[in-house]
Amino acid sequence: MRKIINKQLGDLLIERGLITHAQLEKALNFQQEKGGLIGEILVALGYAKEEDIAQALTAQYGFPYLPLGNYDINPEIINIIPGRVARQYALVPVDKIGNNLTIAMSNPLNVQAIEDVELISGCSVQTFVSTSSDIKAAIEKYYKDSG
Repeated sequence: MRKIINKQLGDLLIERGLITHAQLEKALNFQQEKGGLIGEILVALGYAKEEDIAQALTAQYGFPYLPLGNYDINPEIINIIPGRVARQYALVPVDKIGNNLTIAMSNPLNVQAIEDVELISGCSVQTFVSTSSDIKAAIEKYYKDSG
């Protein structure tokens, strides 16, 4: 399941001319050996910029972009998603209105992540795109005390 989704992100970046097939292959090989999120691997290898990935997802799929840097999240909202889940999928809950939970994540094509969050929260999920750095910083800030 996860492989297909990562492939989609890679293909999207190739289509938009942000990376080459060879770079994607290297990143996928790296992922098989060491694990991790394909978007983060592409950034770590210097093949793509976080902002480029976020903008590609926004443009292609219409996910709204949310820079998390200046965003204050209510601790009650944070408590909806356990820290380990936030770290595993690189996402943070941002807001909840009624039964709708808004989350920010660096790879909104990860269907498994969204299904898990819906299961855990009992909410329907609306997804925003943020860069990996923004998500990591938010996880450090809001989940520093939890495992």
